[in-house]
Amino acid sequence: MSRTIRWPRLIIVTLIAAVGIAGFTSLGIWQVKRLHWKLDLIERVDSRIHAEPVPAPGPADWPTITAEDNEYTRVTLTGRFRNDEEVLIYTPSDYGPADYVLTPLERDDGTIVMVNRGIVPLERAQSGDISRIEGKTTVTGLVRMSEDKGWLFSRDNNPDEQLWYRRDIGSITEAKGFERAAPYFVDAERTDSDGWPRGGQTVVSFRNSHLSYALTWFALGVLVLSGYALILRQELRSR
Repeated sequence: MSRTIRWPRLIIVTLIAAVGIAGFTSLGIWQVKRLHWKLDLIERVDSRIHAEPVPAPGPADWPTITAEDNEYTRVTLTGRFRNDEEVLIYTPSDYGPADYVLTPLERDDGTIVMVNRGIVPLERAQSGDISRIEGKTTVTGLVRMSEDKGWLFSRDNNPDEQLWYRRDIGSITEAKGFERAAPYFVDAERTDSDGWPRGGQTVVSFRNSHLSYALTWFALGVLVLSGYALILRQELRSR
């Protein structure tokens, strides 16, 4: 015996299905857009790191520097290292516990740019067994932005004790009393394959899971649509 369609139940199910399908589809479309943005970012960064070096941004450019527009740009800068002001920043590495060696480079105009000269195994760094460059020199490397967060489980910087665990350029230059310091730092390229510090430690890696996320959201949308179609079919067959 047939029965009438339960309209209140069907309306509620329809509304829930519509919201679910629309929501999951929107999330899928958003992830597709993020995928295209990420691929464009990877392409732009790849072109920057292989380009001919340009002069490092000066004071006039500092207010407009952003990660999107400037990070990983290959630059060159000339000056004198202030080796007595170098900073050791702890980091895990392929060589075991190690330190980055960040040294202020003072340019002819008196401005300071922090240069990450490379990595040194911890024991060597703590004993002071680090090669240093005296006199005027030219550095080529990649622009990097100040790090608000360090590696996983890293401790907070302690400027009072001169203990550093992330490359927070603002805190470092403030602790050193540098009044005209760039808001970025430069990862120096490797020039000596055997010496320490060992440059060229920049890791250019971007997590790109947007396609799998998009497929997941679209699949959930299809699942909701299939469930709604099944319920609708059962209602119509019961008439």
